[in-house]
Amino acid sequence: MDRMDRMDSDPDTAPLRARWHVTASAAGAATDRDPAPYADRLLAAWAEPQRRYHTTAHLADVLARIDLLAPHAADPAAVELAAWFHDAVYRPDRSENEERSAALAERALPELGIDAVRTSEVARLVRLTVTHDPAPGDTNGEVLCDADLAVLAGDPDAYAAYVAAVRAEYGFVPEAAFRTGRAAVLRQLLALPRLFRTPHGSAHWEAPARRNLAAELADLADPTGPEGEPGE
Repeated sequence: MDRMDRMDSDPDTAPLRARWHVTASAAGAATDRDPAPYADRLLAAWAEPQRRYHTTAHLADVLARIDLLAPHAADPAAVELAAWFHDAVYRPDRSENEERSAALAERALPELGIDAVRTSEVARLVRLTVTHDPAPGDTNGEVLCDADLAVLAGDPDAYAAYVAAVRAEYGFVPEAAFRTGRAAVLRQLLALPRLFRTPHGSAHWEAPARRNLAAELADLADPTGPEGEPGE
């Protein structure tokens, strides 16, 4: 499938490259290390052909939401780095994507001269995106998870586009398995006491996200309704 068949065309990567340089510097990258090759490798990963939702467009969206939520975070630089790495490894037929993405951060960030404490925090945040369930008081985790899940609160057209894009990533899975797997994911999300933990997320995203999830779950129960998909 051609890259133009994705949910959105990839955004111009120049702003993302510029942002990576700023973020790496703010996170403490050594001045004698060139961050550009790391941006190149990360953006190439985010543009892999198997992606339909987890693309550079998603990365840009998450970073934009982090800008909105950053005052809530204890370490915004760590949260931004975690956003860059959180889906850097993404194979829809694998279950260890978050672990491999965290391990990539653990290798790359020390090479850039970023200290062990912040590297460990970035890797922890990446692994947290398995559950999107940060502990009370984990403000870094709350910002990253809210930014990642904010797509669930989109208007009906945006939410439908998200559903279709994730479904396309799992095109190799039979329809019945899609519906079963996706319904399990939706029930897990709806069972969380709160989907969003930041003040902004709770106020603006919680209610529309729950409406979208509940409506999709109802559609999945109807075999004549829209197609479902396994993953977030």
